[in-house]
Amino acid sequence: MTSSVPPVRARRRTATLALVLCAGLTAALTACAGEDPDKGTNGIGRLTGPEIEKKARTAADSADAVRLAGTLVSKGGTYKIDMKLKDKGGVGSVTSKNSTFELLRIGDELYLKADAGFWNHDDDKKTGAGQTGEADRTAADKLDDKYVKVPEDDPTYKQLRGFTDKKVLLDGLLTLHGKVGKGDRDKAGGVRTIRILGGAGEGGALDVSLEGTPYPLSFARGGGGGVITLADWGRDFALVAPAEDETVDYGQQLPKSSSSSS
Repeated sequence: MTSSVPPVRARRRTATLALVLCAGLTAALTACAGEDPDKGTNGIGRLTGPEIEKKARTAADSADAVRLAGTLVSKGGTYKIDMKLKDKGGVGSVTSKNSTFELLRIGDELYLKADAGFWNHDDDKKTGAGQTGEADRTAADKLDDKYVKVPEDDPTYKQLRGFTDKKVLLDGLLTLHGKVGKGDRDKAGGVRTIRILGGAGEGGALDVSLEGTPYPLSFARGGGGGVITLADWGRDFALVAPAEDETVDYGQQLPKSSSSSS
């Protein structure tokens, strides 16, 4: 008759194996629990939310250049931007509704480049002013794919310049509202980050690099105001004025564009 009770030696071997496995698992869990999440980082993960925000702001202000790309949502509409910025100007593109235009600023000189569709609007269909509509289309054709110098007295100059102003954009994008707290660690573009959050989850969220200089790498505006990535910190780029045959000086005020009329 075969006994159902395993030999004593077998029982001891099974118990020993179980103890070894449990000990190994316990050691692994202990190691994970005791591992420093900030090991090999710049150390800002150990700081408070407001302290991290201050470090990120200081790093951003001291950088010579940055690239901003993403979406901004405001009462005036939704804008997709892709801008390279530095203290003396900026270059890039902005998309608003169905219109896309390029901006270039060198010092106080601001240029706008767009196709004829950006400038063309059919006022004659709304007002019956056929001659006015024809004149607008003719003007739009002349401005097609040309750099138009925006007069400083033009009502749109300040608004358009804001898209090329590093300080203006960073002031708006790096501001968290309410009490600032710490969120989770994550990655942005392959770089380890720490997230800081505005009050009640509606004050915005900023992801700050845990590697090297604590630059802001991503910003989600509160209330669904869009998400912007920030990259190429300190990477210089050329600002070159357009050639004379690519430029139109329209005078004291730009013609009304289709985007501004809608």
